[in-house]
Amino acid sequence: MNWRGNEISDCSLKIMAIPLSGSSICEMLRNWWTRTSLCNANALIRIMLPCLVCWEVWEERNMRVFEEHSPEEHNDDFNEERTKNSTNQSMLSNHTNKQSENCCINEICSHEILQDGETDSDSKMIQNRMMRKASFKLSWCCKSENSDQHKHDVVSFERGNITTAERSSKQISLKWESNPQTVLIMTKPNSTSVRILCADMVRWLKEHKRLNIYVEPRVRGELLTESSYFNFVQTWKDDKEISLLHTEVDVVVTLGGDGTVLWAASMFKGPVPPIVPFSLGSLGFMTPFYSQHYRDSLDSILRGPISITLRHRLQCHVIRDAATNEIETEEPILVLNEVTIDRGISSFLTNLECYCDNSFVTCVQGDGLILSTTSGSTAYSLAAGGSMVHPQVPGILFTPICPHSLSFRPLILPEHVTIRVQVPFNSRSPAWASFDGKDRKQLTPGDVLVCSMAPWPVPTACQVDSTNDFLHSIHEGLHWNLRKTQSFDGPLDQ
Repeated sequence: MNWRGNEISDCSLKIMAIPLSGSSICEMLRNWWTRTSLCNANALIRIMLPCLVCWEVWEERNMRVFEEHSPEEHNDDFNEERTKNSTNQSMLSNHTNKQSENCCINEICSHEILQDGETDSDSKMIQNRMMRKASFKLSWCCKSENSDQHKHDVVSFERGNITTAERSSKQISLKWESNPQTVLIMTKPNSTSVRILCADMVRWLKEHKRLNIYVEPRVRGELLTESSYFNFVQTWKDDKEISLLHTEVDVVVTLGGDGTVLWAASMFKGPVPPIVPFSLGSLGFMTPFYSQHYRDSLDSILRGPISITLRHRLQCHVIRDAATNEIETEEPILVLNEVTIDRGISSFLTNLECYCDNSFVTCVQGDGLILSTTSGSTAYSLAAGGSMVHPQVPGILFTPICPHSLSFRPLILPEHVTIRVQVPFNSRSPAWASFDGKDRKQLTPGDVLVCSMAPWPVPTACQVDSTNDFLHSIHEGLHWNLRKTQSFDGPLDQ
């Protein structure tokens, strides 16, 4: 605006320099006004002209975009877009997997794939992106940075379609990379038939398979009483040697029922070698092999490959009320079937406050509570009204014992949760906890029992496969859904 001020000053000087006649002053003002109007119009044109040019360019671009994305060519563009998205999605999948190894909470990563050259000003392209489904990648992360337990559970989203990767519940096959060298044999006590079979099996494994053989101290004494031939059989002397068994034993053979399998699993506080359970008990849901054919069965298992069932265990901690923090716990106990909290000899109802992670579940008022693995679903939990669950299903069964409520139904919780059971301070009596039917502990008011899934499952060999053995066990052991077939000669629908 300085040019207008300068021109006004020049005009004022000219007016002051000439005689003050009316006609001359009017002529001077008219000339000045004409010049200033032309200058204003010129400046306005200079401002508007670029705007008009931009408007024309924008209109032309919109028309070109509309023609390029017409309905006739939409399918071709969509297929090209889909190919690019598939490539980018696989790259994002690898990136997300790397991130999921270090995260400790459930994480969902979503990415929107755009074509090269797209801008947000293209209204048609924006509408297309809103109408198409984006690609996602979801992974269940581990609870802690040191655990790799859940890295195999991956769900991918490809344009809104959900697909799952192979999970741990799929049938697992074991193939030996080197021949087994050492076998541990564990037997049911106080059984003459089991003692005879054990001696015959030890002799066959030594003479035909050239294997190192471990037995319990009790069994070694029985074998040496029978004959000095069994002097080659090895055993252990103390708990320290027991804790090192998993570093020496390749295969565990059990001769008995499910109780013998539970006893064998309890010998290993960490990793467990594959267990081959032979049925010599009264009822066996985990013993699919018949003792009459033990030579053929062991020959096939030692040669491999074999199908196995990974039976999950619970890891239990007792935190006393006197403890200053949750680190001060008693030695952890591993259970293969269940942990039971009951009222013991007290005539009062058990009062238990239950929490799942940080969420309150319920207050149990009744005879007690069963926290069971899926392998233990056919044991005490079944007798208390719980469901039978396939042993490969990862989960924790939450089953009340005679609850004083008509609406208290059993639950099945996911494997990654931590369950806390506390005896409240207003409880009339203490509670008692037993772990696979033994190691009974008293829980006084204020004490807490913490249960979570242990990182060391128990691998048991299958006769056929995991599902076939499970169904066979409930048919043979429980006569599940056994009834007479309806007669076909009755009345017919007309």
